[in-house]
Amino acid sequence: MATGRKPAPKVPARSARQLPAVGKVLTDPRVRALEERLGHTVTVRVVREAIDGLRGSLGSPDPSPSVEAACASVLRGASRMLMPSLRRVINATGIIVHTNLGRAPLSPAAAAHLARVAQGYTNLEFDLATGKRGSRQNHLRQLLRLLVDAPDILVVNNNAAAVLLVIRTLAVGREVIVSRGELIEIGDSFRLPEIMKTGGARLVEVGTTNRTRLGDYEAAMTDETALLFKAHTSNFKTVGFTAEVGIAELGALAKTRGIPCVYDLGSGWLRRSGGVALEDEPCVQQTLQAGADLITFSGDKLLGGPQAGVIAGRKDLIAQLARAPMTRARASASATREVSIVIQRRPHCSET
Repeated sequence: MATGRKPAPKVPARSARQLPAVGKVLTDPRVRALEERLGHTVTVRVVREAIDGLRGSLGSPDPSPSVEAACASVLRGASRMLMPSLRRVINATGIIVHTNLGRAPLSPAAAAHLARVAQGYTNLEFDLATGKRGSRQNHLRQLLRLLVDAPDILVVNNNAAAVLLVIRTLAVGREVIVSRGELIEIGDSFRLPEIMKTGGARLVEVGTTNRTRLGDYEAAMTDETALLFKAHTSNFKTVGFTAEVGIAELGALAKTRGIPCVYDLGSGWLRRSGGVALEDEPCVQQTLQAGADLITFSGDKLLGGPQAGVIAGRKDLIAQLARAPMTRARASASATREVSIVIQRRPHCSET
């Protein structure tokens, strides 16, 4: 049935040939000035990306993109590329140690010292006393040992790296026993079972979500058991009809079988003090004293500085971890340098 309406005129689709040519855009004086700054290869790439961005307008009835439009897009893209992407922001979230906002800011003294040493060469892995190669760990090992009363210390990129290093070194191809109520997920969807799998260990779950007893661990132990593993549920709480095994009991059980007891503390606090009591949060110092052979925790969360993971505990186990090939990939030069500065310049952090 005829409606009497005339069909709308078809707008011919424009082809890619109607886009400005790369060579034409490069002749614009503004782009040529940009080329002197960035070089020919980089400028050509920026121009091509700008022209590709104009392809989306080819199907519209608007006029074909002009050289002027392409040049404007090039200049905007170059401006974004040259502007530092890391900027200062105001933290109005109410979260002091905010992982997405760079964690805690450094104190003025720590920041000033870091700026001074970063402007030149440093003794990062050089022993000034002997004139020979040193270890980046030496800048903070002694200080951290004193803070948490640990036999030895190893610092890596972050706590997930610390846990992975422990699993990969001490339990690859063997079993690690963990309570079902402690199969945690940390930031950015990293889950403990996946870390165990990546580390090459076989996860053995014991107990239930809300109740796990010492007998559950004991019944699950075999000749293939490499570690008894406990994880601090710092991001959630299970309340009501609950039960969990303390680190003292778990450590004692591990010793009867001659295997290590590892506690992924994550956060918490370094040591008891006369200040504010955080009774619900585990303490690195007391957890080591209670019987954990190794503890892993986030240096940034407990020290209020750059991202880092700390492994504290038995000297023989730390030495084994330090010799592992993965340690070189997991031990960050910047983290060890900056954490050492934070510890030395912010002694009050040991009491938080």
